[in-house]
Amino acid sequence: MLELPEEVTIKEVGPRDGLQNESREVPTEDKISWINQLSEAGYSYIEFSSFVHPKWIPQLKDAKQVASSIERNPGITYAALVPNMKGLEAALETDVDEVSVFMSASESHNKKNINKSIEETYPVLREVVQEAKGAGKTVRGYVSTVFGCPYEGNIPIGQVIDVSKHMLDMGIDELSLGDTIGVANPKQVDKALHEIQKQLSFKDIAMHFHNTRGMALANVLVSLNHGITTFDSSLGGLGGCPYAKGASGNLATEDLVHMLHQMGVSTGIDEHKLRQAASFIQDTLNKPLSSHVMQIERSR
Repeated sequence: MLELPEEVTIKEVGPRDGLQNESREVPTEDKISWINQLSEAGYSYIEFSSFVHPKWIPQLKDAKQVASSIERNPGITYAALVPNMKGLEAALETDVDEVSVFMSASESHNKKNINKSIEETYPVLREVVQEAKGAGKTVRGYVSTVFGCPYEGNIPIGQVIDVSKHMLDMGIDELSLGDTIGVANPKQVDKALHEIQKQLSFKDIAMHFHNTRGMALANVLVSLNHGITTFDSSLGGLGGCPYAKGASGNLATEDLVHMLHQMGVSTGIDEHKLRQAASFIQDTLNKPLSSHVMQIERSR
């Protein structure tokens, strides 16, 4: 028997993680309209953009304008990714609710993504976390390539735990463990969470699965059975990592919500409004979204 919780928190990362991998830049006004639609769908958390230099992620160069123009629902945490102190300063100017910092469990991917070694990254993130907390913000930490790296293959779970401990010791409020290239399988997730559970508290942990090989929902089920109740997802299955070849496709929010609701697990999210928001971004991008829910919508 699956041990299912009564309620699950879904953190929408589509406006950031979803759009950063799109070759076509979405107009700022469409981003604002989309985020406003998401705000009406019942989320408690939306990651709206990233304050990264436009040279690295030009699709999100309008983060400040988006932040100042969206209609903020008081029941929603509006978060943004920041790479360093300069990014944090820009994010704080927009009165972001939460900042997210990020690094990889893989040395090679960390150097590709951040241009620093793992050891060199720690003091940079620590300063960001301390300054953000000092400004009264909550902080989230992402660990990438937890289940595999495009350059190194499998990453030892001890290495994942070590990086995770460093981030938690910095004072972050939540840790999101990412399957950046979508290689995780349920048995692997089960084994990893058994090891992680011995040393880290699951109340501080979320899972971030990509659906590159179609195993994201299965991996969610395993995580639920371990007591994980927070998951990142992207509407329509949009997204991927610009610095990890083949890392297309986040777990689609509408597929995750549908599965959970069918199993009697509450998310607080309105499926009809979710489909409306998915249709909007699908038309904006002028391409069919990959989620199963949207495939059914298109066939009607």
